Amino acid sequence: MTQRLTPTVVAAFIAMLLIAPGAVAGQTTAGKAVADITLISKPNPPKTGANTFEVTVKGPDGKAVTDGDVSITFFMAAMPSMKMPEMKNSVTLKHVKDGRYSGSGNVMMAGKWEATVSVKRAGKEIASKKFPITAK
Repeated sequence: MTQRLTPTVVAAFIAMLLIAPGAVAGQTTAGKAVADITLISKPNPPKTGANTFEVTVKGPDGKAVTDGDVSITFFMAAMPSMKMPEMKNSVTLKHVKDGRYSGSGNVMMAGKWEATVSVKRAGKEIASKKFPITAK
């Protein structure tokens, strides 16, 4: 017995293929341009307290994005068993050269953080990417 694929199933499969590559890479695809975003911390891994962060941003065409407003938001989920609320901290980076952005900021405590790099132009987000970070 053979089964036929309905147009709806085929359309859903095609949509999944088109959306999945950006989603797997952690890059924004829903209504925003996909960009290549990298994040480096100095020291690496970051430590509790002051750190320097460097982000490199390239547009979908592979060219350096030099006119973005780039920030990193660090998030750690609440730990009710330890009576700790969620923690959040943002660091604004400045363009240095060739799509590289740099800035200093604090990591409030050791542990696992989710760092979200956001790239905006004229106040609108054009790309973002999440990075898992473990601070020492």
